[in-house]
Parts: sequence; structure tokens; C-alpha cells
Amino acid sequence: MGCLVLALLLATAASLLLGSNRIAPDRVLAGLLGTGSGTDAAIVWGSRVPRTAIGAAVGAALGVAGLLMQGHTRNPLADPGLFGVSSGAGLAVVLGVYVFGITSTGATVWFALAGAVVASVVVFSVTIAGSGTASPVPLALAGSAVSALLAAVTSFVVLTDQDSLDAYRLWVVGSLAARQLDVLAAVWPFLAAGLVLAVLNVRALDALGLGTELAKGLGEHLVAARIVGLGGITLLAAGATAAAGPIGFVGLTVPHVARALVGAGHRWTLPVSALLGAVLVLVADVVGRLVGGFSEVEVGIVLAVLGGPVFVFVARRRSLVSL
Repeated sequence: MGCLVLALLLATAASLLLGSNRIAPDRVLAGLLGTGSGTDAAIVWGSRVPRTAIGAAVGAALGVAGLLMQGHTRNPLADPGLFGVSSGAGLAVVLGVYVFGITSTGATVWFALAGAVVASVVVFSVTIAGSGTASPVPLALAGSAVSALLAAVTSFVVLTDQDSLDAYRLWVVGSLAARQLDVLAAVWPFLAAGLVLAVLNVRALDALGLGTELAKGLGEHLVAARIVGLGGITLLAAGATAAAGPIGFVGLTVPHVARALVGAGHRWTLPVSALLGAVLVLVADVVGRLVGGFSEVEVGIVLAVLGGPVFVFVARRRSLVSL
């Protein structure tokens, strides 16, 4: 755990010090303290501090959401996007531009957040209506079906409206660029509430790992446990997606690495997943800034390019801990 905290501190420092605008470390420090030039302060506080804070929060949220999703669906390939979050947020962003003419990042965040939450509620409601309980297989099927439907509607809108296409194209890649602290201010209550629900769900997840029948025998109320867990997934994934767009790989891979490091007990995998997720997103963002020159490469693209090979390497080096 101490090594991960140190890794997070190093990733945070790298995110503040490195970028497409090359600034000496002493100038970055002066900009942070407000003793440097106006240009340095504008770069540090206007770009690097917000994207560092948002990147750490988004990475931690996706890591924990992925852990919860895999624990509740009993599917090692489960990802928060399976819950319809990304598709719902994307459709809401497109409709915000198409119907209301919304183009600012601050307003887009609220549309994305609302769309993600509504999509998650729809998936959960369909599952409950069909099976009477939030069972893993119906949940995954409902999530896939709703995601496909929302993606189809989104495609129809963006293909008929150029402004919607432009806004969606910028949002869908997953990025920390051009985000200000007001974005974090909008989503942090949802991320905090989701994290609280995740912590409250730890004992139930450990019991569910032993099987539903044994979990019932241990006194767990399965429906209540599912509601708490899926509520945590919704808030965490919705807040993260609204803040930075759909960022893949984090929620899928981080839980596996966490279980490889500390075992399957959720008391430890939860904080480890949060730290790993934050480190991963910050490092990917720094890599994108450095390899892309002045244009940069979006963090979602970096994770997509590097994520696949890394996941295959982890899966081959260590057998995935059974869920």
C-alpha cells in the first residue's frame, strides 16, 4: 500500500511538471505558489492542476467501479461501461447539443451525468422487472441491450447533425484536456457518495464471492447488497464518465492487478484499486502529453493503445483470481 501511495505522489508530480508546454520545475513551483510569472501560473493552475486532480479522481472512481462490477456480475471481463453508463452519457451529450445547443464543457458535464445515471437506472429496472432480482446474467444482458440501443440512437443523431457530431467526436475519445476545476466541483459529490456505497458493500462482496447460497446463509440480504453495490457503480462510473468522457481499460484491468497484489478480499482490493486507477490515468495522461507534441494524445487513446497488451501480459503472467 505504501508503494502505491508513493507511486501516486510521483505520478501527481509528473503530471504537474511535465507537459507539451515545457516549463522548468522551479517555474512550476513558482506558478503553484503564485510567485512566478502570469504565464506560468496560467499554465499550472489553468491546465495542469485541474487535469491532475480530475485524472486522479476519475482513475480512482473507475478502478473501484470496475471492482464492484466484477464482484456483482461474477464476470472477470465486466467493465463499468457494461452498465450502460458510457452510452447513456454519450446520448445525453449529443441531445444537449442537438436540442438545446449546449457546447460549453461545464454544461456538458451535467448532461453527461444525467444521461449516465438514467441509463444505469433503466438497466437496473429492466433487470428487476425481468428476473425479480438484480442477478448477474440478466444484468449483463440488459446492460448490453440498453447500451446497443442508446448507441444506435446516438449514431442516428450525430449522422444527421454536424454540430452534434463535432461535440460527440471531442467527448467520446476520453480526455482530461480543457477541463477546469468546476468540472470536478460538479461531479465530486457523486464520486464521494459512490465511494461511500462501495465501502459499505465490502462485506457483502466478500460473502457473494463464496456463492449466493452461502451468502444467504451468512445473513446477507442479496437484494439490498445488489442495490448498494449497483448504486455505487452508477455514481462512480457516471461521475467519471461525465468528467472525462468514456475511458476504457481502467475498470477492466485494475481490479485484476489489485487482486494479484493483495488477494481477493475486498477490504484491501478496494483501496488498492482506487490507487492503481488514479496512477494509471495520470501516467497515461502524461505519456499522451509527451508523445503528442503540442497537439497531445488523449488519455483515452493512450489507454486503448497500451491497455490491451498490458492486460494480455497480466493475464498470461498470473492466473486471474477467481471471482
